[in-house]
Amino acid sequence: MAKVVTFGELMIRLQPYNYERFVQADHLEFSFGGGEANVAVSLANYGLDAAYVTKLPAHAIGQAAVNSLRRYGVDTSMIVRGGDRVGIYFNEKGASQRGSVCIYDRAHSAIQEASTADFDWDKIFNGVDWFHFTGITPALGPNVVDICREACKAAKAHGVKISCDLNYRGKLWTRQQAREAMTDLCQYVDVCISNEEDAKDVFGIEAEATDIYAGEINHEGYKSVAKQLADKFGFEKVAITLRESHSASDNGWSAMLYDAASNEYCFSKKYELRIIDRVGGGDSFGGGLIYSLLSGKSTQEAVEFAVAASALKHTIEGDYNMVTVAEVEKLAGGDGSGRIQRQ
Repeated sequence: MAKVVTFGELMIRLQPYNYERFVQADHLEFSFGGGEANVAVSLANYGLDAAYVTKLPAHAIGQAAVNSLRRYGVDTSMIVRGGDRVGIYFNEKGASQRGSVCIYDRAHSAIQEASTADFDWDKIFNGVDWFHFTGITPALGPNVVDICREACKAAKAHGVKISCDLNYRGKLWTRQQAREAMTDLCQYVDVCISNEEDAKDVFGIEAEATDIYAGEINHEGYKSVAKQLADKFGFEKVAITLRESHSASDNGWSAMLYDAASNEYCFSKKYELRIIDRVGGGDSFGGGLIYSLLSGKSTQEAVEFAVAASALKHTIEGDYNMVTVAEVEKLAGGDGSGRIQRQ
């Protein structure tokens, strides 16, 4: 069984019930989520040995965060305990023409104030096949950039494949800060995951003749973006998710996977989504892609599996994608009827 390690921040998610606005709500739903944790849950649900690394306080809320991963079979044994608080994000779900709103309250979280001395990466990567992080994690501060760099160096020393989802967050750092840090970190990365905006925001690489708001996707433009990224950093593969935003409730969803060695560009089928919960959609794609590549799927099969996994996540409340390999493969194989499954 392949073993995957992911590293990042696990946060409390507070959200009004249903589609209420913050100013309407008198109580909030409480759950947990975070980019790399979401990937770890996906992989554990697919039957892989998935371990998550972070730093969380030793108090009861920190333990609740740990338990949220344990219930899905994620290995939490390498989570460092310490610090004073768990980061929070407030999520207001959008609908129709009203977009979603996300407000962060993550300053001084345990992982944001962590140091390189907190993590023994040689121990963590013993027997590991794959390491995944996102651009959100180094955005937490220069100290976390240093932690990510040490993790990547150790992963390379142990022969571990590395994937990174660029995931630019303008609320956490500037484009210049992102470019400097990610240019450094991406030299270690084997598989890069991006979307229609991240490559532009972080590296200034933009798809031509594409309007994501009008739903106009130029495949040649995205092929150019993928090749530029691969040429710049030596990535083995580049995945780009393609979201066409018709409204907050309805999106077109597809992706492209570029294999540099064969110069092969594979586009998935497109799904027209009616969104229940968009948060974690990109992470579920990442989890599906990692599983596919570790399972030896072809480039086309890998992108189809990853997109199908993400399409299903958009129907599930919360950050975590609670689907099985069989469910994803059924959708990827063409059965999107949504008919009741009697077992």
